[in-house]
Amino acid sequence: MAFEIAADLDPLLMPIAWMIGRWEGSGKGTYPGTEDFDFGQQVDFAHNGGSYLHYLSQTFEVGPDGKAVRPLTMETGFWRPQGDGTLEVVMSHPEGYTEIWYGKINGAQIELTTDAVVRTATAEDYAAGRRLYGNVEGDMLWTLDKAANGLPLQTNLWGRLVRA
Repeated sequence: MAFEIAADLDPLLMPIAWMIGRWEGSGKGTYPGTEDFDFGQQVDFAHNGGSYLHYLSQTFEVGPDGKAVRPLTMETGFWRPQGDGTLEVVMSHPEGYTEIWYGKINGAQIELTTDAVVRTATAEDYAAGRRLYGNVEGDMLWTLDKAANGLPLQTNLWGRLVRA
């Protein structure tokens, strides 16, 4: 599906303008000590004229018919591209942690690594993450590797989303 870039879009956002809009799709999750699972996802990237994008991701359990059964989790934050092709991202999660990510924009591919993870007393012992986003044939593909509970960085989540 084609998309249109707003005439008033801040020039700093041009390298990630392809992300703006609503994306929907599905993904899979795996991690030691848990059962593998499938999920549905909706992601929104929006701008308000500033030099950042607002990000909101919602995941949900899906039934056999592919429809949402119950919410799983959310994350929200701000994506802040810099003039040198780097990217700063701040994300917060209802499970009690906030992440600071730094990365590089390379065409339609974005790679992010955590610089800091701040947790509440009741949050999972999540220590670090790595994310990869890409525009592949018009779809958004993404992966998340995480280090938590004393385990090293490893595959956790991945998904494929289409523009809604």
